[in-house]
Amino acid sequence: MSEPIIVARDVGVELGGAPVLRGVDLTVAPGEVVAVLGANGVGKTTLLRCLAGLQQATGEVSVLGRPPADEPEFWREVAMVGDEPAWYPGLSVREHLELMRAVHGSGRWEARSALESFELVGCADRAPSSLSTGQRQRLSLAMALLRPSRLLLLDEPERGLDAAFRERLAGLLAGYAADGGTVVMVTHDPRLAEDARHVALEVAA
Repeated sequence: MSEPIIVARDVGVELGGAPVLRGVDLTVAPGEVVAVLGANGVGKTTLLRCLAGLQQATGEVSVLGRPPADEPEFWREVAMVGDEPAWYPGLSVREHLELMRAVHGSGRWEARSALESFELVGCADRAPSSLSTGQRQRLSLAMALLRPSRLLLLDEPERGLDAAFRERLAGLLAGYAADGGTVVMVTHDPRLAEDARHVALEVAA
C-alpha cells in the first residue's frame, strides 16, 4: 500500500489568542482529490497554509514524508494556487507560462497547450494585469498545473470562473489525479466537490 501524501494529526492553530483550528486530523492518499468544506471562518484556508508550511501549528503535519517547509525543495514537488500572485512586470501571459516551464522543466503541457486548455489564446500577448479576474485565475491555475508536481493545493480555485470553465476545471483536476497527482482544495463549488472526498471543518471550540 502506498504511503500517504499527507498526514495531519491533532492540528491546532491560534491567531490573536483565538482558536482557528483545533484537533484536525487528515490523511490523504496518492491520487486522491479532497475537498475541504465548511462555513466561512472555520479555518479552511488556515489548514491549507499549514499543509504548505506557511502557517505554524501545533500537532503533527507531514507532507510527502516530511514536515512542510517554505523552501525550494518542498515547492519542487508542491504547487499552490491561493492569493493572486505577483506578476512579473513586462512579461506577457505566454511568457509567464514559458518562464514557468523553463524553470521547472518538462511538465503536463507545453506553453501553447496550456494557453488552449485554459482558454487564454486570445490574450496570450497581453500583460496579466490587463486581464479580467477570471482570466487571471485561469492563468494562475495554468501556471500551477503546467509544471511537474506531486501535490496541488488550491484555495477556492473557482474564484472568478464561469460555470463552463468550472466544469472544465473539474475534468483537469481529475486528469491530474489520474496521472498520480494529489489534490487538496478549499472550495464552495458543488461541481468541484462532487467527485472529491469531503472533509468538513467546524468552528473551533
